[in-house]
Order: sequence, then C-alpha cells, then structure tokens
Amino acid sequence: MDALPLSPPDAGSAVAPFEQLRAQIASGAAGGALAPGTRLPTVRALAEQLGLAANTVAKAYRALETDGVVVTEGRRGTFVASTAAAGSAAAEDAAAAYVATCRRLGLTVTEATRLVEEGWA
Repeated sequence: MDALPLSPPDAGSAVAPFEQLRAQIASGAAGGALAPGTRLPTVRALAEQLGLAANTVAKAYRALETDGVVVTEGRRGTFVASTAAAGSAAAEDAAAAYVATCRRLGLTVTEATRLVEEGWA
C-alpha cells in the first residue's frame, strides 16, 4: 500500500499529535483527497511512516470512527467512510446558517469566531 500524503504532526504545536493527525485525515476525506473506500494503513504502519507511537495513531483512528469519517472492518482494515465527503457539504450548510444567524444578531466576525472557539473547547 502506498503511503498516505500525510505530514508528521508538528511537535511544537499546542495541538495534540493525535488531534493533528485526526484533523488531517478528516480534512482529506471531506475535501476529496481521500476518496470514500480508501484503505488507510494499519496503525503500526502509519505510526512508523509518521514517527508516532502506535497508541497515538490508534487514538486518532478511534476518534475518526466515532465521527463517522472512517469505518473499521475487523481484519480487513480501516477505510474512509462513504459518507465522509457528504459531511463536508453538511458542514458548509451549517456554517452558512451560523453566519446568517450571527449577522442577523449583529455579531462581528470576531465575536462569532470567539463563540465557535469557546464551543469547540
């Protein structure tokens, strides 16, 4: 299997390595760089490719599975879910609705962003 086009996590970042990896894979799936059905490397193979601990990759895979981005099919492996790309359109729709609501309420971009960041934490 070819190596996925993923960057090793930034060790100097305040964002945890598993979250950096989760975000890269989720973004790739939502943006189409990782097509539905794409088989992901095993936990150990990806950990070796990126210079991470296997538990870090496993944690990212579990989070992605919980989010519906990937599906694990036992010994067959872990695959990008067929619904992952659809999540991108749903996110865009939700963002557009949020922007419309914030504008109607008279919030600035800074205020709206602050609310998202607080909600994310």
